[in-house]
Amino acid sequence: MFELWMVRLPEIVIVIYALSIMLYFIDFIDQNQKVNRLAFWLLSIVWILQTIFLFLYMLQTGRFPVLTLFEGLYFYAWVLITLSLTIHKIMKVDFTVFFTNIVGFSIMAIHAFAPIQRPSELMADQLVSELLFIHITMAILSYGAFTLSFVFSALYLFQYKLLKEKKGLKRLWRLSDLAKLEKMSFVLNVIGVPILLLSLILGLLWGYIKLTYIQWYDPKIIGSFILLFIYSIILYLRGKKELFGRKLAIWNTAAFLIVLINFFLVSRLSSFHIWHY
Repeated sequence: MFELWMVRLPEIVIVIYALSIMLYFIDFIDQNQKVNRLAFWLLSIVWILQTIFLFLYMLQTGRFPVLTLFEGLYFYAWVLITLSLTIHKIMKVDFTVFFTNIVGFSIMAIHAFAPIQRPSELMADQLVSELLFIHITMAILSYGAFTLSFVFSALYLFQYKLLKEKKGLKRLWRLSDLAKLEKMSFVLNVIGVPILLLSLILGLLWGYIKLTYIQWYDPKIIGSFILLFIYSIILYLRGKKELFGRKLAIWNTAAFLIVLINFFLVSRLSSFHIWHY
């Protein structure tokens, strides 16, 4: 019975998740507040079911589920829903949940149809380290912050286009003003950069302690430091007032593409990160 629940629960989540996204899309097109509220509650149910699955998985495996890409995808999707629901309740910025969870649903779909990956006993023994767990968890949390930052930048570009073309004015009041969208994007980057930095420090510290030698030329290490460098440059230029507005939003959108490349592609090229196997 327990195993059946572990199989069926993600399938139920995907169905409810899809219904929620569809309702958010209807609200996006038709500005229907009743539909928006229903979509929000369905998404809340998705979050509850995801949290239950996460808890059951932890009971079954006896550890925090971040050791494989399969597990990391699920946790990433859970982080996105958690952050989007929290920011929506605090900031009341419409469409944030919709655009964020398009990304979240895509990740959940990849997770649902990906083959289940179970770490071998040797791998599990090697990875049983609080340093590594914290390293991976913080890395995913930083990716969650960068994802939401990208969403706010995308909303900025969308609203900028509407204002310039004087179209879709009915939606403008629901998107919040450009300054607020830019500020939220910046704040999320401010949160994500130090978390990613600490994650890299802990990861290297774990490698120094556990491994015979560290391959500094490994694609994952190089990719992660490039990602940190790019977002740090964006923060620096924003702080110096040399990068702002539409140009900042475009830079931030481009930087998020590197997040996706680093998470999905570079991890598979890495010999240092056995997490992805």
